[in-house]
Amino acid sequence: MVDYTNLVTSMRRLSIIAGNEIMKIYNSDDFDVRSKSDDSPVTAADEAADKIISDGLRAEFPEIALVTEEQAASHSVSEKTFLIVDPLDGTKEFINRRGDFTVNIALVEDGVPTRGVVYAPARGRMFLTDASGVTFEEASDGDFDVNTPGAMKALSVADSDNEALMVVASKSHRDAATDDYIQKYSVKDMKSAGSSLKFCLIATGEADLYPRLGRTMEWDTAAGQAVLAGAGGKVVRFDTHAPLMYGKPGFENPFFIAYAPATTLKPA
Repeated sequence: MVDYTNLVTSMRRLSIIAGNEIMKIYNSDDFDVRSKSDDSPVTAADEAADKIISDGLRAEFPEIALVTEEQAASHSVSEKTFLIVDPLDGTKEFINRRGDFTVNIALVEDGVPTRGVVYAPARGRMFLTDASGVTFEEASDGDFDVNTPGAMKALSVADSDNEALMVVASKSHRDAATDDYIQKYSVKDMKSAGSSLKFCLIATGEADLYPRLGRTMEWDTAAGQAVLAGAGGKVVRFDTHAPLMYGKPGFENPFFIAYAPATTLKPA
């Protein structure tokens, strides 16, 4: 049985500590950028944040399996309940100093992300589920206290107007296929955001729809999906509109759509 109260407290604390380390490197004059085996970029900030989070979670919750982007050995986990981490989601945003990067930590149970934290240290925004799975945004003047949470505002998705939808799309991965799909809707306006912040913008009611027609991994999306679900939102496969599930072979996602449920989805 997972102690959700302790887990959420720990995920929040570790995300702040990791975020502080990320910001030290982000604000430095220069930082080294290298390529991983899949040609995706990695920095010292990814690795420092990963060590903080993975060491902390393994020490505090040794009974729960851990999957983290930066540790290939963890990608063989087969348990149905596991923690999943992207220590720095939006590395391209980090490298280009655009600010839209996040620390993502989530719990997956029986294929469903049930608890999560998404922390955007450069934006001063913290989104998290509580022990019951309800999503909140924590108020802050820019600095989050590691041990004492600030005021919490419960989040709820928008009551979407299908004649005037607000759509959010990726900053770094926008393509023609995504634009073609968005054109099926009556769009009032569009927002561009990086990393898992796109899920959070739907959770806050700032957007209605986020289609992703591109490659993502479960660590990219689990925390954002947990946050969105706790605010009443949904994430489904692009092709069948079935719920997006976790623990898939290789932890790779199909294309998906995140949305506020009042939005009427169009076929693929």
